[in-house]
Amino acid sequence: MIEQDTIKLLRECDAGVKMGVASIDDVLEQVHSGTLKQYLAECKKEHEKLKSEIQTLLNKYHDDGKEPNPIAKGMSWMKTNMKMGMDNSDQTIADLMTDGCNMGVKSLNQYLNQYEAADEVSKDIAKRLINLEEQLAVDIRKFL
Repeated sequence: MIEQDTIKLLRECDAGVKMGVASIDDVLEQVHSGTLKQYLAECKKEHEKLKSEIQTLLNKYHDDGKEPNPIAKGMSWMKTNMKMGMDNSDQTIADLMTDGCNMGVKSLNQYLNQYEAADEVSKDIAKRLINLEEQLAVDIRKFL
């Protein structure tokens, strides 16, 4: 049970990290503010560090991880492009990223509760990812 919950939690973290990096990549080149760009670039860098940790653990369990849900990824991409097409301001970017962070925090907390038998290392990764998302949402509030 512990191993199964651990793998499932790691898979969800893997998908979440990939979704976060893709979302940042979708908007990063359109950011006007140097400060906002720095927040996003730093967050992306931290996501990639976690992705590496997750991959190492998944390799230990001989698991390939998980890609983000294609429908969720497609909907996110469409929402981003529609909103940016109407208004490509930093305010729009901050709004989109805040929504994404909030959805990530919600999902990851649900997975932490669902896979409560996961090992502490995996839970710690999920919690660090949650904290990273929460911190980005706080950092970019001034751009809303």
